[in-house]
Amino acid sequence: MKFDGVAFAIFVILFVFVTVVGFAAVRWRRAERLNSLDQWGLGGRSFGGFVTWFLLGGDLYTAYTFIAVPGAMYALGAVSGWFAVAYTILVWPIVFILMPRLWSVSHKHGFVTPADFVTARFGSRYLGLAIAATGILALMPYIALQLVGIQSVLQVMGLGSGTGLVQDLPLIIAFVLLAAFTYTSGLRAPALIAFVKDTLIYIVVIAAVVYIPIKLGGYDKIFAAVAGHAKTVAAAAAAKHTAPTFALLPSAKSYWAYATLALGSAMALFMYPHAVTGVLASKRRETIRRNTVFLPLYSLMLAFIALLGFMAIAAGIHTTNSRLAAPLLFQQMFPSWFAGVAFAAVAIGALVPAGIMSIAAANLFTRNIYRDFFRPAASPAEEAQVSRLASLVVKFGALAFVLGINTQNAINLQLLGGIWILQTFPAVAIGLYTRWMHRWGLILGWLAGMTYGTVTAYGVSTPTVAHFAGSTAPIPGLGQAGYIALTALVLNLGVGVVVTAVLRAVARRTVGVDATQPDDYVVDLPGTTVAPTFELAGTEGRRQTI
Repeated sequence: MKFDGVAFAIFVILFVFVTVVGFAAVRWRRAERLNSLDQWGLGGRSFGGFVTWFLLGGDLYTAYTFIAVPGAMYALGAVSGWFAVAYTILVWPIVFILMPRLWSVSHKHGFVTPADFVTARFGSRYLGLAIAATGILALMPYIALQLVGIQSVLQVMGLGSGTGLVQDLPLIIAFVLLAAFTYTSGLRAPALIAFVKDTLIYIVVIAAVVYIPIKLGGYDKIFAAVAGHAKTVAAAAAAKHTAPTFALLPSAKSYWAYATLALGSAMALFMYPHAVTGVLASKRRETIRRNTVFLPLYSLMLAFIALLGFMAIAAGIHTTNSRLAAPLLFQQMFPSWFAGVAFAAVAIGALVPAGIMSIAAANLFTRNIYRDFFRPAASPAEEAQVSRLASLVVKFGALAFVLGINTQNAINLQLLGGIWILQTFPAVAIGLYTRWMHRWGLILGWLAGMTYGTVTAYGVSTPTVAHFAGSTAPIPGLGQAGYIALTALVLNLGVGVVVTAVLRAVARRTVGVDATQPDDYVVDLPGTTVAPTFELAGTEGRRQTI
């Protein structure tokens, strides 16, 4: 593609600006030294409502979202592309119910990771190890996909030519800078950059949904072009006696798959450690609850982002790489200077989540592997230093991952990440309300879910992808396809319940020690609690506040 000097210049200016912001973040509240995980990895647990809004939004709506969602709308239609909007709408009620409780108990006991909570709740560092390993495993391809987003805009700007180091150098420079300012400033860096990132994305999206339709003759022309494209694809598929690849509405046979995929994805999203990191960095419990009420505005923005795929069809964009649909649309429809702003928004949109993800993975390694199994007496300063170094390893591991393998494999592993991370739901989410489940029941259930989910996903194939080609597969005994992660979760829970019932019947004294108390789950500020809304029977016949 032809090199666009103006767009690249704007891109570089904005990227340099956020790099300066990232390094300057170390001076934010500089009275607090970044010599503990609370300070380096959670920003001192001091972020208010405004910062938390941008941090959680920047955490979840990533560069790959900006690339993949319009790309799915462009290549496959609304059934695949619009799905992201459906499941993010389901996320926020789940967050409203679960995350304030996790914040409270973590605030009370100084938990830094979800595995910290699980270890204390069920009295098992091995269960905590399973949760930590799953989180790290699921995050690695997620970080790598942020690089895919940066690669896409660099390619459209004409920097994807060449081979070897020449082709990869801009991407390497971007991630070296990310590694440097995250190492220096910790979570404060992505928190500050999130302001810039979300502001740019809002500007670009609002401009796109107003300006581009005007140039294309209005939304009626856009949807008419999409409908015509769908008919063309359907006619071509009929001539070849194959199923059409582009669909505007799900077929009756896919309702169950669509519903389970949306529900399972919503349940999994805040099980990711980087989402938990954003929650635990908040100053107050009520900050989480208030932000959850308004964060669905990000789902509205995501709907507008998805429509970019339809606009690309109407604009006559032709590409075999659907991830380039939105960047090519910006290049074609916007002046070069504003296209540079849009490209920078996507690239900066990779830095924020990648930084938070690497910090979350590093915290899991430090707290739940290094400290729990190798250095129980590690000081807070030692923990912070180990986590800094681990975050570097995670980032450069992700960089080597995306440079060394096919992009499709990175996508496949990210699909697996969703299956894996949902298997932590019983220990983390259900554990917030009851510890009836036995720790060995949770471990064996986790193992069963992980094994079934991975093996089943491996068996999903298409004519172009041999394995790991999708997230849905036939549900045993039902005759319809469903989300593999949710099916694996049902197996996980089934095994966990059976093992728990047996062990509680024959070995009552092996349930483990709960380091938390019922009131810990409703703490807001030190010395205060929140009035319970209802109660649930505890494991020992007590009443447990919800």
